[in-house]
Amino acid sequence: MNHIEKVNFTKVNKNSTLSGRIRSTASDFQVDEIQQFSPSGIGEHVWLHIKKTGENTDWVGGLLAKAAGVPRRDVSYAGLKDRNAVTTQWFSVQMPGREAPDWQALLPESVEVLAEKRHDKKLKRGALIGNKFTLKLSDFKGEESELAATIERIKQQGVPNYFGAQRFGHNNYNIERAEKWFAGEFKIKDRAKRSIYLSSARSWIFNHILSARIEADNWNKAVEGDVYMLNGSKSCFYEALSDEIIQRVEKHDLHPTAALWGRGRLASQDETLLMETAIADTFKSLCDGLERNGLKQERRAMRLSVENLSYTYIDKDNSADETGSAVELSFTLPAGCYATSVLAEIGRFD
Repeated sequence: MNHIEKVNFTKVNKNSTLSGRIRSTASDFQVDEIQQFSPSGIGEHVWLHIKKTGENTDWVGGLLAKAAGVPRRDVSYAGLKDRNAVTTQWFSVQMPGREAPDWQALLPESVEVLAEKRHDKKLKRGALIGNKFTLKLSDFKGEESELAATIERIKQQGVPNYFGAQRFGHNNYNIERAEKWFAGEFKIKDRAKRSIYLSSARSWIFNHILSARIEADNWNKAVEGDVYMLNGSKSCFYEALSDEIIQRVEKHDLHPTAALWGRGRLASQDETLLMETAIADTFKSLCDGLERNGLKQERRAMRLSVENLSYTYIDKDNSADETGSAVELSFTLPAGCYATSVLAEIGRFD
């Protein structure tokens, strides 16, 4: 199989007639970071709550480093946010014993400082609860009855927890580069690029495992050999299939997981182990490369529970098929999960 060919990972809701457009403008895609805690007001790190429009998170980090006159490594953030969007998130800048500059005077109009507060620790990667998404679906077509039913189904069963297509780059460029790097065709000195190619390769394998489980109609069901993740945590464990396990999965207390590839033995057993091993064998070069670069076996939940999911029609007309010109969609996702996974299960959005 060609690793870099265009792949349409299997959807659960294959027959949706809903369609529209997303990101017609940056303001159509709004993301607000939900932090774990608030800065204390005392310390050597200046925490900045930033609103950015159409800008890359890492690029903004570079602007803050330049404005503060500190090395780039002294600026941190919890997670990357979409570039083609309006997003709010926290950054931290290490400035011991120094007064902060007039940030806004040194930043472009597309980067706005909403709040500034000191803290005794820097902001670490992954240190956030999740993100709130507010999306405008323009040129929306489809009956409201189908939209309402789809929203309710997602509330009840969740959606497949795919890594988003942006993880793989345009035309899966990151997977292509990972394969060539692993084959020894070039070397990587840039740590950021190294991280991107490793995470892309790992995500690619995970998505194929999840796609196979959807085809088997058991992506959100407990099967013999599964490893489970406690809802709202990263804690995983294997347990033999039982009525109790089946019920806990049905209640979203537990989620079946799939492999994030790396060194070591797979935690899964029985039929799950056989399936994951078979898929990994089709991507042997990627698996070998991940292992050589020191990644260890981990797990990721295959099901994503979508919180606070709702929709509102904007400029709704009165046509017989209940088509509206636009729909505003709102929901909350845990850190590391993708809004595109939710959109894919609602309809087709260009």
